[in-house]
Amino acid sequence: MKLVAVVLNWNGGEDTLAALESLDGIPTICVDNGSTDGSDREVAERFPAVDLLRTGANLGFAGGNNAGLKHALAGDADWVLLLNNDAVAEPGLAAALERAAQARPDAGLLACKILQLDGTVQYAGASFNARLGYSGRVSTTGLPGLRDVGRADGAALAVSRAAAERAGLLDESLFMYVEDVDWSLRIRKAGFAVVLVTDALVRHKGSAASGGAASTANLYYDTRNTIVVAERYLPLPRGRRELRRGVVVGAHLVQALSHPTRKGAIRAVLAGWSDARAGRLGQRSSP
Repeated sequence: MKLVAVVLNWNGGEDTLAALESLDGIPTICVDNGSTDGSDREVAERFPAVDLLRTGANLGFAGGNNAGLKHALAGDADWVLLLNNDAVAEPGLAAALERAAQARPDAGLLACKILQLDGTVQYAGASFNARLGYSGRVSTTGLPGLRDVGRADGAALAVSRAAAERAGLLDESLFMYVEDVDWSLRIRKAGFAVVLVTDALVRHKGSAASGGAASTANLYYDTRNTIVVAERYLPLPRGRRELRRGVVVGAHLVQALSHPTRKGAIRAVLAGWSDARAGRLGQRSSP
């Protein structure tokens, strides 16, 4: 198994450097996603063996990672690991993924088990209910080993060459958030399994790409893209479609009420709903 890692840098600074350091021994591509903090130069200086690609602009999670995926697949990679720049791989991750790929030749996505910085579990499997537009309660328990799950988490996952070629790459129209759900559903529809590898461990800070806890970008994109992906995979008659949209918006408004910038958060949710209805995708034009 030839594994190549891709790390997406968005003004990542020390986070990106830590992610790259944790991948020592794994051939790695760092995609600089239009950073402006000089971290691309530091990557080049500190990690000369890392293949540094500069996009020259913020292409979003999907577009930036696709640049790395295309580069890896143009070479001899069998599997490509996507690792968020605010995540670090625990020792033994590559070996765990290789064992899983050998044990489950039907797998198209291998989902890593994701821990928070304090060691509590952030992700150990999840599903997606398209009828409700609900990404499913994320599992934080489970027995060691391999098990099929409904969706992977984009903070740390590996895709096979076969799955990428048959199902395509990440959907760049989504820009960021929920593209991992869309990809999981598309890869499963193409005939591959999505498999959780519980001994492939990653520690993840979270929300770095969207600006941290004070940002409302995550609420906007998650609202918009959840509606879009649900409607893509399970079209409903008009009345039920509007009801599902209401469920998605309502769930995100509950989150917005406890946000540090409540009014801005509520506006972000409503903007996501409006843009989903209008079919306005890609990068948000006016925060």
